[in-house]
Amino acid sequence: MRRCYLVCYDIRNEKRLRRVHKFMKAYGEGWQYSVFYCTLKAIDRVRLENGLREIMNQKEDQVLIVDLGSNEEAAREASTFMGAGVPEPESGMVVI
Repeated sequence: MRRCYLVCYDIRNEKRLRRVHKFMKAYGEGWQYSVFYCTLKAIDRVRLENGLREIMNQKEDQVLIVDLGSNEEAAREASTFMGAGVPEPESGMVVI
């Protein structure tokens, strides 16, 4: 079963920030500069967390993972955007 997550991060070092952003692109769609929406199986959530732990500095950086539930439509509808809005997802699917 897949669940929807909002992943937000604050990475203090520019090199680590680029690595985290590149890493996150494999797991979800970017909604803002440091905010990603992901739909993941349980094992992919574990892989995501382990990968982020390897990249980030746990004494300086922060990552927030919010579980939005298993209903993707409801998770998207529960989100409210103000301003420029969500960028269009890149074409193609990413399969992990």
